[in-house]
Amino acid sequence: MSVFRTIVFSAALSGLIVGATATAVQYAGTVQLIAKAEVYEKAAEAAPAATVLPAPHQHEAGTAPHEHGAAAWEPQDGLERNAYTALFNVVDWFGFACLIGGALVLFGRPASWREGLLWGLAGFVVFVIAPTLGLAPELPGIPAAALGPRQIWWIAASGSAALGLGLIAFTRSLPAAILAIAVMALPHLVGAPHLDHVETNVPDELSRQFTQAVLLTAFVCWALVGGLTGFFYRYFASREEAPRAASPRAIR
Repeated sequence: MSVFRTIVFSAALSGLIVGATATAVQYAGTVQLIAKAEVYEKAAEAAPAATVLPAPHQHEAGTAPHEHGAAAWEPQDGLERNAYTALFNVVDWFGFACLIGGALVLFGRPASWREGLLWGLAGFVVFVIAPTLGLAPELPGIPAAALGPRQIWWIAASGSAALGLGLIAFTRSLPAAILAIAVMALPHLVGAPHLDHVETNVPDELSRQFTQAVLLTAFVCWALVGGLTGFFYRYFASREEAPRAASPRAIR
């Protein structure tokens, strides 16, 4: 039970710090780019609607004009949107910190900020670099292939990267390294699902800036969550061990 409590406490603190950091970095970078892309997206959506005139028969014989369904809910710009962003960031990074803490225990690794940093960088490769090589982060207003195939490819790319890194880190043999490279390359040889032709009024430069901002933010957050999780895990684990070492039974 103490090990589980240590993982949760260290993940909670790490998730809170990294979630707040991610929110601040996103607000300064990716959020501004998303807002710019949404302007192009709404302009593209409004243009066709402005050119469509109501058919004459819609107003004859008591026929009511066509009514569109209710718009999907979205948080209001400003405090509400920022609050939801901060909340989901904290929850996300709490989950990732739990994964790192669990990995330290499962693989019997010594808890320290250096060890945690290595696991954090591995998470960056698995969850960010590997999928981004095939599916770049997308701004609003850019058409994309069907969600299902993209999700399957994303999982395959991340899973193969995790398996490949595991083979390299824990086997340390040339055949295993060759197999690891082949496994990591397989999803990319198959190729990610993309549309044959994409028409968008979102500038390419805006997309490039968004991809760079996402990668930079992810790198900072993964390095931070790894180092903090390892540090806090060692801190709480040492506090758990201190009373046991000082107990009469331990002294005897």
